[in-house]
Amino acid sequence: MKHTCLIAIGILFAMMAAAPALASSATLPKTILYGAAYYPEYEPVDRIEKDAQMMQAAGIDVVRIGESTWGTLEPQPGVFDFSDIDRTLAAMNRHGIKVIIGTPTYAIPAWLAREHPDVLVVTAQGRAKYGRRQNMDITNPHYLAAARRVVVALVDHVRDNPAVIGYQIDNETKAYGTSGPNVQKAFVAAMRRKFGTLDALNTAWGLNYWSNRINRWQDFPDVTGSINASMSNAFAAYQRGLVTHFLAWQAKLVRAHARPDQFITQNFDLGWRGYSYGVQPEVNQWRAARALDVAGVDIYHPTQDKLTGADIAFGGDLARSLRNGQNYLVMETEAQGFPDWTPYPGQLRLQAFSHLASGANMVEYWHWATTANAAETYWRGILSQDYQPNAVYREAKTIGADLRRLGPTLVDMTKHNQVAIYVSNTALSAFDAFRIHADGQWIGYNQIMRPFYDALYRMNVETDIISPDSKVDLDKYKLIIVPALYAATDAQIQRLNDYARRGGHLLYTFKSGFSDQNTKVRYTVQPGDISKAAGVVYHEFTIPHDVSLAGDPFNVGKKGNTIRWWMEFLKPTTARIITRYQHASWPAYAAITENHWGKGEVTYVGFMPSRAILAKLMARETAEADVKPRLPDVHFPVIVRGGTLHNGHAVRYLLNYSRNPQNVTTPFAGTELLSGRAIHAGQTIHLGAWGVAIVESSVGP
Repeated sequence: MKHTCLIAIGILFAMMAAAPALASSATLPKTILYGAAYYPEYEPVDRIEKDAQMMQAAGIDVVRIGESTWGTLEPQPGVFDFSDIDRTLAAMNRHGIKVIIGTPTYAIPAWLAREHPDVLVVTAQGRAKYGRRQNMDITNPHYLAAARRVVVALVDHVRDNPAVIGYQIDNETKAYGTSGPNVQKAFVAAMRRKFGTLDALNTAWGLNYWSNRINRWQDFPDVTGSINASMSNAFAAYQRGLVTHFLAWQAKLVRAHARPDQFITQNFDLGWRGYSYGVQPEVNQWRAARALDVAGVDIYHPTQDKLTGADIAFGGDLARSLRNGQNYLVMETEAQGFPDWTPYPGQLRLQAFSHLASGANMVEYWHWATTANAAETYWRGILSQDYQPNAVYREAKTIGADLRRLGPTLVDMTKHNQVAIYVSNTALSAFDAFRIHADGQWIGYNQIMRPFYDALYRMNVETDIISPDSKVDLDKYKLIIVPALYAATDAQIQRLNDYARRGGHLLYTFKSGFSDQNTKVRYTVQPGDISKAAGVVYHEFTIPHDVSLAGDPFNVGKKGNTIRWWMEFLKPTTARIITRYQHASWPAYAAITENHWGKGEVTYVGFMPSRAILAKLMARETAEADVKPRLPDVHFPVIVRGGTLHNGHAVRYLLNYSRNPQNVTTPFAGTELLSGRAIHAGQTIHLGAWGVAIVESSVGP
C-alpha cells in the first residue's frame, strides 16, 4: 500500500508538470455575474421551478451546484444518478440562468469510507472519522480513483448543456493535515532529492539540537512530533505542494472532458479569525492558481456596525493578484450568514458593489436558501428556513436589477496600483512557529501584516498583494511594504533590495530577514541581508512594556503613541533616524530609520506600531513615494476604489461604511451610473447610510 501511495503522489506531481496554465479558449460572459450556491438536494420539498422563478425575478443569472453532492450523484460505486442535476439544469435553462458545476470531491460518500477506510486522512491526531467534510487524504490512490470516476462522469454528463459555463474544482482545498506513513515517506523522498545528503539536511535544519540529528535515511522520524521549526515548515511547504498538484491534476482532468469554452476556477479561502482575514497558511495560492482559467475566492466578514469593507478589499486584492491582475470571481460571500451578521438595510448593496470595486467579475452568495439540517442550520442564505421573500431578498433584487443594466459596462475593470504588500507562505509558517506572546495573546503573521494593509485601505491607497511566486515586475510599484519577512531566500531579499536600488521605495518591518528559507537563523548581524540596504543593524530585541516614541513624532497623543508586541534596538550605520524609542533604560536606540540605497529609499520599522502611528506612518511613506489616493482628503468611512473600464474610461466606486450620511466633492465630471445623473467637476455627491455611488468619467486614474 505504501508503494501504491507513493505512486499516487508521483502521479499528482507529474500531472502538475504537464498541466497547462491556461486554456486559452475558455471564456466568461462579458458582464458581471450575480448568483448563489444552490442545493436542491437539501430542500425540504421539491421547489426547483419556484426557486428558479424567484432567482430570475431577483436578477440572479448564475448558480453554482454540485460540489457537495457526491453521495447523491454516486449512491454506489460506479452507479450514477444525475436526476437532481438534470432537473436543476433544465429549470435554469428555462429561466436564463447560467450554471457553474462544482466537482464533488471535497465531501466523500459513506460507501467510499466503508470500502476503503484508508481514504480517511491520518493527521497528527490520528485517523479521521467519517462525518465531517474534507476528511480524506488527497494523495490516497483509492480516493483519487474514485474522484476521477465521479469527476469524469459528471463533466461528461453536463458538458454539452448550454447552461453550463464553467467548473469549480473541489472546494476550499487544503491538505487537511495529511501526515500518514505514505505522505511522510514521500516527503522524505522529496527531501532526499532536494538536499542530496543527510549532512546537507542536518546542517540546513540544525538537527544537532537535542540529538535530533538524522544519520540514516531510514531513521527519519515522524515529522508530527518534531520540535524543529525547519523540519516542520519544510513539511508544511510540502503539504502546500500537495494541494497545488491535486488542483492541477483535477483541472487537467476536467479540461480534458469539458467544452473548450468552459472555464475552470477554484474557490480559494483566506486565513480565518472568525472571518476571512489574512493569507491562507495551508495553500500557496499563487502557485495553485496557475492551473486555473480564473481565480475564485470565498470572502466572509462581519456586518452591522463592524462592517468596514477592509476584509472585502483585502480578499479581493489578494484574489486579483493571484493571476497578476486578472479579474476574479467571488464564489462565496454571505447574504445573511451567522445570526450576528444579519445585514442592516443597505449593507447588502454596499457589500456587492465593494466586491466589484476590487475587480470582481462575479458576486455569488453562499447560499440561496438556508438548510434545515446538520452543521450549517444557522448559516443563513438569501432566504431563511421558510423560503419566503424577505428583506435580504428584496435588497438582492435591487442589486440584480442594477447589474442587468450595468454589468456589461462594469465587467473587466483593470487596476494599475502603485503600492504592493509583499507576503510569503514561507515567512508565515516560520513566523507562526515562533509567535509573539504580548498583551495577553499570541500574535501571528497575519496580525502583523493586516494592519499595514488596513492603514493603506483607510486612506484610500489601493494595493496589490504579491508573493515570491508572483510573476510581476516589481518596478511597476512606487512603494512595496514588506511585513515580517521572517524567512526568505537570499535571492528574494536581493530582489527586493535591488528594486530599491533602481529607485523604488521599500519598507521592511521588524522580524524580517532573520532566517533563511529553512527557518534557520542567519549567522550574521541582523537584519541579515537587509542590513546594508536599510543601513541599520541590531543585536538585541524585547517585548516592549510602557515604551513610546520620543516626542510623539506622529502627533497621535499619549494613548496612540504606543510601541506594541516587538521592539528591535536599532543602530544606524548609514541610515537616518526618523524617530527613537522613549524609555528610561533604552533612550538611545532608533525605532524607525530611512536609508538612501542606490536611486531609492529603504525604510526600516523596528516595532509594531499602534493603529494611530500606522496611519501617520503610511501617510508619510506614500507621500515620500509620490503615491496619491484616488481622491484627495477623502478617507474612511468613505472608501474610494476604482480602475479603468474596458471602454477606456475611469470608474470610481464611492462607498460609505457608516450609518451616517457622507458628502464627497468630486474634482472630475462624469456620470453616476446607478442613478444615471450627470456629475459636474466640483459637485458634491451625497452618500446615505451605507450608501454607494459609481462614477464613470473620461478622467483617470
